[in-house]
Amino acid sequence: MKVVFLEDVPNVGKAGQIKEVSDGYGRNYLIAHKLAMPARPQDIKDVEAQIKARARQSARTDAEMKALAGILDGKEITLKARAGQQERLYGSITAADIATGLESSLSVVVDKRKIDLAEPIHRLGIYDVPLKLGKDITATIKVTVVPE
Repeated sequence: MKVVFLEDVPNVGKAGQIKEVSDGYGRNYLIAHKLAMPARPQDIKDVEAQIKARARQSARTDAEMKALAGILDGKEITLKARAGQQERLYGSITAADIATGLESSLSVVVDKRKIDLAEPIHRLGIYDVPLKLGKDITATIKVTVVPE
């Protein structure tokens, strides 16, 4: 059975590739899980159009993320937190707090999952926080934690 892959399937095929697979595997797994579709002439054209649309969307998203990385790289935000003895915070500063701080101070919305914080911040001070905005697109911001 010839199928056109709609998504990458490890060790089998990549999206847009046309490949011969066994009938049972094609029908019962690939087509049932919408990972592939039978390779008919019209389907091949539809898949090619979808792949081109995904590529355009991916390029547009990458361009937006590169622009955002240019805006954010080197910026500094200040977050206030309650602190006790020896500059230790009551609680911690998390990626969600940094995302909220970016939105309020720079008016830039960044998803908290894109903030690559190894562990929450527990002390006052200045920290370099990397943002992973895309596959190869990163920016670094400075987060200053001051007492309330």
